[in-house]
Amino acid sequence: MSQLKTLSHLDSIPSSPGKFKPDKPSFQIHRLRLHSSLLSRLAFWSLLFLTLMAFLFLLSPPSSPSSSSFSQPRRNLGSGASWGGREWEKRLRKSAAPRSNPGRTVLVTGAAGFVGSHVSLSLRRRGDGVVGLDNFDSYYDPGLKRARQNLLSRSGVFIVEGDINDRELLKKLFDVVPFTHVMHLAAQAGVRYAMENPSSYIHSNIAGFVNLLEACKSANPQPAIIWASSSSVYGLNSKVPFSEKDRTDQPASLYAATKKAGEEIAHTYNHIHGLSITGLRFFTVYGPWGRPDMAYFFFTKNILKGKQITIYEGPDHSSVARDFTYIDDIVKGCLGALDTAKKSTGSGGKKKGAAQFRIFNLGNTSPVPVTELVRILEKLLKVKAKKKLLPLPRNGDVKFTHANISLAHSELRYEPKTDLEAGLKKFVKWYISYYNNGSKKSSFR
Repeated sequence: MSQLKTLSHLDSIPSSPGKFKPDKPSFQIHRLRLHSSLLSRLAFWSLLFLTLMAFLFLLSPPSSPSSSSFSQPRRNLGSGASWGGREWEKRLRKSAAPRSNPGRTVLVTGAAGFVGSHVSLSLRRRGDGVVGLDNFDSYYDPGLKRARQNLLSRSGVFIVEGDINDRELLKKLFDVVPFTHVMHLAAQAGVRYAMENPSSYIHSNIAGFVNLLEACKSANPQPAIIWASSSSVYGLNSKVPFSEKDRTDQPASLYAATKKAGEEIAHTYNHIHGLSITGLRFFTVYGPWGRPDMAYFFFTKNILKGKQITIYEGPDHSSVARDFTYIDDIVKGCLGALDTAKKSTGSGGKKKGAAQFRIFNLGNTSPVPVTELVRILEKLLKVKAKKKLLPLPRNGDVKFTHANISLAHSELRYEPKTDLEAGLKKFVKWYISYYNNGSKKSSFR
């Protein structure tokens, strides 16, 4: 008996020549007993787990039809704002209802943004139904976005607070309103900010765009899509003026790369799913209610405060120039693209025929050196700027931009009419009114 006890301890020792090796039957019996023990334990814990789950299920309240049909407000995890419910849907339908016949029903993403707010108001004023969508992020002063929202609200435009990455919200919007068009202007803007927060560009400009295209693909009817690309896609291209046929495979910034990726993604959805898509490459948009991160905006702010402004130069002290384009001209280009957009050809996500795919430059086709921009601001503000000249840094900025707008002119009847001095005069008037007199006394005109 003592010998059997001694041998039982050798089961776990690897066999090797010259050492004791137990008979196979004894080893198999031991494994069967061990296996049987494990099965018993597994069965016990499984039964205990199932019992616990059943108990929790019985304790939980049954789901009501109202909760599954969004009749109660939902929470948008992206922005923290509530959405859903009968009153919310009522406001949505009222805002989406066209005032003219025939009228379009347009979803404008980024509606509280610079371009988005101007486009939304212009669409509404001419009688189209407009629903806005914006997440009111803090990339720049959210208070400015709220002020734009208030002005749009007075004109009957309802802006839903939410994120384009919220799939449930997008599905709900398309379930409630049969949009004929989507004006996609939401994006993470800014060239230099990509050095600090690159993931925000991927999240908004790529993931968010794909999410929106997925919603449009599945909608019935599928809307025609007009969306904001950027002149930044031309990157290191040295041929001027920039034409839609020029190469765009040398982006100089992550922002430019995400916009170029967006163009390729848009083409894919057009080709596979029959979505009608028009991309608009904006060239340095400026004007009232603009973005505080743009040079003309913070130059104005700092000149008035007596602070130094930094002006960048190219190699050998050459001028950095931009094709500054006034907001009213950009809006006319956006509406021209929307009015000439053909219907999407897909249904249920499946393509039924070839769909329209277009890309246009929207610029002023008159590049102006940044030094001239500063001179005009000094004249309008009646204050001499404290200037500091530095070499152009390698942070994504390019030396110049210059748009060839012949294609937009021929197909959209796009014809910019505002020169830089006239546009800056309107901007300065708005800026002083907004920051000195308060946003409530400011208007879009």
